[in-house]
Amino acid sequence: MVAENTKILTAEQEAQLLQPIDEYVGAIQKKIDALRAEGTDKIIEIQDTIDSLKRDRIYTAQEKSEKIQALCKELEQAKAVESKHKGEINKLITEAEDYLKAHFDTDYYQAVAASCKEEKVLAEANYHAAVERLNREHQETVSKLSDAHEIKDEKYVHKNRLFDAKMQRTQDFQEIKDRRHSAFEHKYHLLDMLRMSKFTLGETMAQKWENYRYTFNGRNFLLRNGLYIAIIFIFIALCIITPIVKGPNTQLLTVNNVLNILSQASPRMFLALGVAGLILLAGTDLSIGRMVGMGITAATIVMHSGPNTGSVFGHIFDFSGIPAVVRVFLALVVCIILCTIFTTIAGFFTAKFKMHPFISTMATMLVIFGLATYSTKGVSFGGIDSAIPGMIIPRVKGFPTIILWAVAAVIVVWFIWNKTTFGKNLYAVGGNPEAAAVSGISVFWVTVGAFVLAGILYGFGSWLECLRMTGSGSAAYGQGWEMDAIAACVVGGISFTGGIGKISGVVVGVFIFTALTYSLTILGIDTNLQFVFSGIIILVAVMLDCLKYVQKK
Repeated sequence: MVAENTKILTAEQEAQLLQPIDEYVGAIQKKIDALRAEGTDKIIEIQDTIDSLKRDRIYTAQEKSEKIQALCKELEQAKAVESKHKGEINKLITEAEDYLKAHFDTDYYQAVAASCKEEKVLAEANYHAAVERLNREHQETVSKLSDAHEIKDEKYVHKNRLFDAKMQRTQDFQEIKDRRHSAFEHKYHLLDMLRMSKFTLGETMAQKWENYRYTFNGRNFLLRNGLYIAIIFIFIALCIITPIVKGPNTQLLTVNNVLNILSQASPRMFLALGVAGLILLAGTDLSIGRMVGMGITAATIVMHSGPNTGSVFGHIFDFSGIPAVVRVFLALVVCIILCTIFTTIAGFFTAKFKMHPFISTMATMLVIFGLATYSTKGVSFGGIDSAIPGMIIPRVKGFPTIILWAVAAVIVVWFIWNKTTFGKNLYAVGGNPEAAAVSGISVFWVTVGAFVLAGILYGFGSWLECLRMTGSGSAAYGQGWEMDAIAACVVGGISFTGGIGKISGVVVGVFIFTALTYSLTILGIDTNLQFVFSGIIILVAVMLDCLKYVQKK
């Protein structure tokens, strides 16, 4: 099977190399198991019994208490045995670890890795030899044929044979890969038994890296990260081009520019996090931009410096007599209430009447814009009290603290999505609403809840934008922001197929679009052309998402 003068190991040779290691460590493991029998193992057994007993409904509270007290006495005895044998067990574990360090890699793993490397070369050579032989046989067969149909059939057969040869190579490569991975993991299997699943940080990272290498697939990697890689190259190109076009004194990648990008992205983060929950339900929201216009106008009215310069339904408001701190939080409450009212309406119609969110949110978008424009006559309400932004989002040694609000929003929404029942139900309903309903999840309340959460986040986002821009609110403000928020989610991997996406993707998506807009603005690119870049990015992102979905199907 194996030629002379080769590093390729047979299964028997590999087993012979591993045998002394398994025997040595196995003998130590038996001693450790014997010492743990009445100590550590007994503790785990008793603790499991106590946990089961606490959940058991057969016994009365008094009977449970009596049984638990008896088990606790046994637990104390087992802990005493464990403590007695702890030093001896640690000594045996150290002895086994030292042996593995001295012998596992040099006596076994390195030989297996070298064998696998040569096997891969041999498999590749066998594949090329098979292809050459098949091509030669094909040419010989075709030269003997004259009928067009027979030649066509022969070409079809030849194509299938080439495909079979390619699949055989893929299978050989996978077997080699499995063999090397299994050899690597065997060491950690032995350590797992010795230490009862306790690994150092370095060992944990080594296992993660090995598992990543083992499961790595180039096609899947490009589908997941191809767009990000392309965008990174675009930013690198922009960083190189900017000083050439705008002069050596204009640099794109500076601390100040990065902070400005993060500052601009912060209010938009709230909007993207809100709509992300709706996209997770295979929906969307077209009213975000109008929500921002309504929210920033309301916030400006409440926090305005002196009497308002515009009126609402003919009435001029003046909140300047109220303390600034009270006005700040009143503005926030007003923004949240207004936005949540309209998102709840859209959510109700979506959940109750199975209306597509595209329609329900388009309707609320028109209502919001109509009411906001009619009530304010579309005028700008000027600036807010100049002292307020410094109270809520001050710059501390040049650092814009508005970023911390966005960080807090990301943490809160991540917790809701990943650590609460509502978050788990959100993924379930987005993935398959029928199956979620059958399993007892209320699709109606999950849908309405997602819209309510979106409204709260929109309210916060519009309030923060008002503080960042120091007011100047009007009903037209925020036009087109819904496209930026939705695009950020799509680029970040929140799938329109529903039930797929991570908060980290939303964060990345928001930063990508904000940074791209900021960079193109510095370069002096026309705003209309910036839409072209955004459109191309969205198109590529959705294409990759569709390819991932098709591949799974």
